[in-house]
Formats: sequence, C-alpha cells, structure tokens
Amino acid sequence: MRTSLAVLALAGALAMTTAVTPALAQARTDVKIGLVLEPPSLDPTAEAAAAVDEVLYSNVFEGLTKFAADGSIVPGLAKSWDISEDGLTYTFHLNEGVTFHDGSAFDAEDVKFSLDRINAEDSLNAQKALYTSIASVEVVDPATVKITLKQPDGNLIYNLAWGDAVIVAPESAENNKTNPIGTGPFSFASRVEGDSITLSKYGAYWGTPVKLEGATFRFIPDPTAAFAALQAGDVDAFPNFPAPETVAQFQNDPRFRVVIGATEGETILAMNNGKAPLDNVKVREAIAHAIDRQAIIDGAMFGYGTPIGTFLSPANPDYVDLTAQSNYDPEKSKALLAEAGVTDLTLSLKLPPVEGYARRGGEIIANQLAAVGIKTEVTNLEWAQWLSEVFTDKNFDLTIISHTEPNDIGIFARPDYYFQYKNADFDKIIAELSVTSDPAKRSELLKAAQKNLADNYAAGFLFELAKVGVENAKLTGLWENAPTQATDLTAVAWEE
Repeated sequence: MRTSLAVLALAGALAMTTAVTPALAQARTDVKIGLVLEPPSLDPTAEAAAAVDEVLYSNVFEGLTKFAADGSIVPGLAKSWDISEDGLTYTFHLNEGVTFHDGSAFDAEDVKFSLDRINAEDSLNAQKALYTSIASVEVVDPATVKITLKQPDGNLIYNLAWGDAVIVAPESAENNKTNPIGTGPFSFASRVEGDSITLSKYGAYWGTPVKLEGATFRFIPDPTAAFAALQAGDVDAFPNFPAPETVAQFQNDPRFRVVIGATEGETILAMNNGKAPLDNVKVREAIAHAIDRQAIIDGAMFGYGTPIGTFLSPANPDYVDLTAQSNYDPEKSKALLAEAGVTDLTLSLKLPPVEGYARRGGEIIANQLAAVGIKTEVTNLEWAQWLSEVFTDKNFDLTIISHTEPNDIGIFARPDYYFQYKNADFDKIIAELSVTSDPAKRSELLKAAQKNLADNYAAGFLFELAKVGVENAKLTGLWENAPTQATDLTAVAWEE
C-alpha cells in the first residue's frame, strides 16, 4: 500500500511539473429510457394506448397547446389565441418558420387538416368525443386559424393539448403508424419491434433546441428485468418503474435518484355496465364492497398509491373523497348479492399486460371476490388483445386498468365506451360542464359528476397511480409528476 501511494504521489508531481492538462470527460448527449409498454403503433391520433404518447408526445409530435411539467397549459404550435365574447370563436396565431421532419413547411392548412381529420366520419381517434363541439376550422391565412364551435366549450384549450390533437401533415399522416413525422425537437430514427424505439435530434427545430442528440426507449415489461437494466446501466431512467418492491435499494444507492410524484392515473376495476348481471347496481355495489383497496395498494404496488372513491385525481382541487361509500365490507357485499338474487356467479376478469396494478392486483381482487362467493375466470391479455376484446368489442365482465388521461371523467358519458355506463343524469351533468366556463359552476358540476359515479357504482374505484421514477443521479429534466401520459425529453440533460 505504501509503494502504491508513493508511486501515485510521484506521478502527481510529474504531472504538475510538465503542466499536462488531463482530457476533460465528454458529457453524454444521449439517453436510454425504460418503459413498460411498447406502443402498438406510432400514431397518437389513431391509438387509444397511452404507450404511444409516452414515447412521442412533445418529442416528435406537437399540438396547438401543450402540457407543461406542472400541469398548466402553455402555447405550442400556436403562440397565442383570441376568444370571442360569446365563446364560440377561437382564433389561433401560429408560430412561423416551423417545419415537419421531412422538411415540409407547417402552416394553417395542416391545422385544418388535422382537426377535420379527428371529426371525420371514418376517424380512428380514440378521443374524438372531446372535439365534437368544433363546427368548422377555417384558414384565415398561413399563420392564422379560426375555429368556430357549435356551443361554448370551456375545455377546448385543454383538450387541444392532448396527444390525440397533435398536428400532422396530409402528405405523411397515413404513414405515421410506422414512420411518424411531426414538428417536435426529435425525429423518429428507427424501431426494433419488441425491443426499442430510437429518436434523433431534429436540427431544424423551430423552438428552443434540446440538449440531447438522441434518445432510445427500451420496452421492459418484466419488473425483474427492469431492475437489472437500471443496475447495469442498460437504461438511464425508468420514469414509471414497475418494481416498487425494489425502490429502497435505489434510494440507498448514490448512483440513482428516486422520484415519487403524482399521476392522472385513476386505477379502476372496470365493469361492463351493459351486460347482465353487472347492469344491476346492487351487483356492482356488492363487488365494490368486496374490494379492500389498501390490500391492493400494499400487495400489488408495495404501498404506492392513493385510495379513490370516484373518477378524479385527488390532486385535483375539485376532488371529493367518496371512498367511504364503497368501503371494504364483505358481509354487506354478500347481503347485496342475496338481495339481487344472484348466486353461483362467475365473471371474466381480463387483464392487460401490466405486471403491477393489473396482474398482481388482479390476483388479489380475484381472491377478494372469491371470499364473497364471486368466481372469476382470469385471462392475461397482450396489449393488442386487450384493446380488441375489451376496449373495442366490449367482450368482458371485469378488467383492471389505469386511465392516465387528464381530467377524463367525461368518458363515462360516452354511449359506446367500453364500460357502457348509461345514466341520463350523469350525461346531463357532463353536457352542462362542457359548455360552462365559470370556475365556480364547473367545480359544482365536477363534484356532482363524481358523486353520481360513486352513487351508482359505475366501477370499482381503486387508487390513483403513483409515479415512481428511478433515474441516474446525473440526469436532469425529467418530469416529477405526470399531468399527462408523456416522457417529455425537451428539458432533459446530463450534469456537466
């Protein structure tokens, strides 16, 4: 040991004598992000899967407005807008000098094309219902667009920030599923199906240049593999880490930073309200009282999650805590089933490919339902199967899913939505909410909507998904919270 120290001291002295300056380490300009789910396609305007936005939102595609890290809505491709006194006309003033990644110019014609495409008869847009208030889109000049509404829509600016309303070009729109071309700071570089998607910095980006030269999203659904990938440096960050049981190991390792934030993910035991016997409110209430939320949070999510009793984030200022209405009470559950005349009940429980809340949570819920006499036939589905069987064909009784879209309570008013909740009072509340801009009145309506869902046991409301992120301690700029389903890389950089 003494010899080694002497050698080191001599080397240091020689270095000082000869005034040799050591080469500075080059700062990294790429990042490797781990995600659980792989997008089924790469067009956010034609897919319901949140995984599409997790890769592409703000990175490749942009809308007229966008979500900021704090959840506020800020200008995007539109630098400003004017609203008429009657609330029926919105005039958007567009940023100029914007180009798509194929070099073509962005202008008002692209905005008109994109918004008209959402409302077209053959539209595949999963959130088409959010934009039905639009009566017409008019090109005033290349940098100005006028949107006229059928009735006032207090949510329009907010809804235009969704990934479903990003602006695409007519020349490339049809190929976006495999070769996405947007206006964002990153362009699509390559995809290895089942493994990864790589983005490259777009040199001609119109806005503030990003610091990264490139990014690779790796899809790792297995929690054990996700843990190993972080430890080995195969990924630099997992913004939504799927193995919460191992978080303590990262908290005690100075190489990593653990970030616990909030999401907009209402995790529910969705019920097919349009299918017997789930069309009977007593049966739905019985299922709700059979569920021990905290046991699911502890057992499936290792304590990360906030119990909810309705369909709104507890972070929302208008959230009402209605968990007591569907408290864990197995004896009440059995009594309600008896009142409904239901015996020997077997229900399908179809689970998407999410190990935590869906697969682990599904096992816990199946056992809880069995304790009150409800048998379940559990089927684990891949994402494409879930979208087809559950979301599109409504061929299910129960499923567990986290709805991560922001402020989306209105989906329960959609007559063709997969849980088929049909309630005239609720529909009336949402219809009034959609044309109301007064904050106090909107708050009143939102609270009424939450109570309606809780009173009618429209779903088994479980918990608000926590955002448990693990990242390299030298990486900066990733979102702490998730106001929308996105991995926004526009501010990400490595510490120098």
